[in-house]
Amino acid sequence: MDAHEVNRVRATLALFVADVFASVPRKDQRAKGDCYLRGLMMDGRRKSVQAMAARLPDGNEQNLQQFVNQSTWDPVPVRRRIAQRMVPRIGPDAWAVDDVSFPKDGRMSVGVAHQYCGALGKQANCQVAVSVHAVSDTASCPLNWRLFLPREWADDTVRRRRTGV
Repeated sequence: MDAHEVNRVRATLALFVADVFASVPRKDQRAKGDCYLRGLMMDGRRKSVQAMAARLPDGNEQNLQQFVNQSTWDPVPVRRRIAQRMVPRIGPDAWAVDDVSFPKDGRMSVGVAHQYCGALGKQANCQVAVSVHAVSDTASCPLNWRLFLPREWADDTVRRRRTGV
């Protein structure tokens, strides 16, 4: 979607955000959630916080980064509410379990290790996430997801503590 298309559905999106982020305690966090979702919906190959903030007229990279990485809200009720809303709309024919990999240059991001990277089709430095989606012929929605921690991360208490895992 381009910026005009996102603006056309902004009132509907605001109602969706108010509902699914109702469990988020602070108003400013809910507003950042709205901004983040608009960034995900907009056209653009990269969906990193930096790229989304640059595309959004009210995008503030620091605010979005804080919302995603450091806010103290619980994602479980948000995911639960998304599932409650989307499963009846999609009418899933199946549940798809999928993995997605994110190639990385360095080794400092949480979960980065030299492992099979599906995005590249070979062993490389990457992060891997696993997700569950409700799927039908016409729609799909991720309902839950987790970052996979390779053994070298799982066994390294100091490294996990340093990165907040």
